[in-house]
Amino acid sequence: MSNADRHRRIAQVVKDSGSATVPELAELTGASEMTIRRDLDTLAAQGVLERFRGGARTLLLRGEEPPFALRAHEAVDAKRRIAAEVSRLIADGETVLLDSGTTCLEAARLLHGRQVTVMPLSLQAIHTLSDAPAPTTLMVPGGRPRNGEGALTGPLTLASLAALRFDTAVLGCCGLSAAEGLTAYDLDDAAVKKAIIASTRRIIAAADGSKLGRTAHAYVCPSTLVHTLVTDTTAPADEVAALEGTGTVVKTA
Repeated sequence: MSNADRHRRIAQVVKDSGSATVPELAELTGASEMTIRRDLDTLAAQGVLERFRGGARTLLLRGEEPPFALRAHEAVDAKRRIAAEVSRLIADGETVLLDSGTTCLEAARLLHGRQVTVMPLSLQAIHTLSDAPAPTTLMVPGGRPRNGEGALTGPLTLASLAALRFDTAVLGCCGLSAAEGLTAYDLDDAAVKKAIIASTRRIIAAADGSKLGRTAHAYVCPSTLVHTLVTDTTAPADEVAALEGTGTVVKTA
């Protein structure tokens, strides 16, 4: 098991169980207890979990949005497949709005060097595209980054979006269902997503199957405004069918 795979496994176990001890994690991963202690120190420094003597506990409260550092370890292969399909849907010459979030960050990596004009809405994606060679054109919005997330929000972000028009937006979401629409955990994030939709001709939602059928508390828009959903094979079949019934094209990566 590679370091990255072991870190993802540890992060998922601690999140699911609430806490785990060093011996438990060593037995689970086949690594030595010394290696597990180093892993936990690394993950704690990234904000993925909280260390205590002999183990670690989750930082996540019930109903709370998982922090970016934790989400970055979840469903990595699925997010990369989703991002690859999203990239295929974007044609050369398009102007692209790229929402915040881990799946959109994977899409940013694939747009690096493409013949597109792209405006990312997170510090992580801006950094990823900051050294992109021609023909990629990077546009940087104003805004205030959310602590621990890097997502840009606030009046300057909304003003940047209102001043421009885009061909395609790649939109992340915390929840998406045919009945409840697209939702977010954070009210400021929801306001940015609404402004994205108002500034864009085509909306591509990028969400792994765990987001479908889920509802967060900040409403963004009805599912009918999502032109295309790119998801993975874990997506619930009944929710996929319901979304297709509202007119959304669903592609499974």
